[in-house]
Amino acid sequence: MNRIALTIALTLLAGAGQAQTDAGAAAAPKPDAGIQVGITKDMPTVTVETADGPVEIRRIQDTDHKITGDWARTSRPCPDFCIQPVTPAEGVTTIGELELIEMLQDPEAVVIDSRTVDWFQGGTIPGAINIPYDQILDQLDKLGCEADFDGWNCEEAKRVALFCNGIWCGQSPTAIRHMVEQGYPVDRIHYYRGGMQIWRVLGLTVTGGS
Repeated sequence: MNRIALTIALTLLAGAGQAQTDAGAAAAPKPDAGIQVGITKDMPTVTVETADGPVEIRRIQDTDHKITGDWARTSRPCPDFCIQPVTPAEGVTTIGELELIEMLQDPEAVVIDSRTVDWFQGGTIPGAINIPYDQILDQLDKLGCEADFDGWNCEEAKRVALFCNGIWCGQSPTAIRHMVEQGYPVDRIHYYRGGMQIWRVLGLTVTGGS
C-alpha cells in the first residue's frame, strides 16, 4: 500500500472511531441540570408506578433542609419503642434505600407499609401499599398466598419488602415474624429497617401526607 492510500485508510478509520464515540455520547443519558442532590451519581431521580399513577422519587434539593417534629426525635421510651435488630427473623434479608427503590420498580415485587392506617395516611413511600402489622395474617392473599385448611399456602408467594417508622419501630418486624410463622418463605421477605425516618432524613419523596 502506497503512502497516499495508507493516509486515506487511517483517516477513514479515525472518522469511524469518532462517529462511534459521538453515537455513544448521544445515547448516554444526560444528567438533569436541575438536580444537584441526586439519589446516586448515576440516578438523579427514579419514577415508580403507584395506584395513583407514576410518581417521581427524588431528594429535596435544598441542601440546608432539616427534618423537624416527630422525625427529628432521637429518643422514644423503650418499651415499646426499642431499637430493632438488624434481622427480625433468621433468613430474612435486610435492605437499604437503593434496594428498596429497585423493588419499587419491579412489578412482581410488593413493598408494604406495615404501619397503622393513621401513620400511612400521614405520608408514605411512593408505590407502597398499606397492610397494617396487626392485619397482615388476614391479607396474605394480596401477596400470592392461598387460604387452605391449615391457614395459608404460600408456595407462590411474592417477593416483598416491609417497613415502618424506623429502626425504633416494631411494627414491620412483628409483621415479618407472623408471616414466617405462617410459612411465608423467608427468602422472599425483605426488611427495610431504616423506615420512614431514614427515608425522610435522606430527603426522599413522600406521598399522601403533609
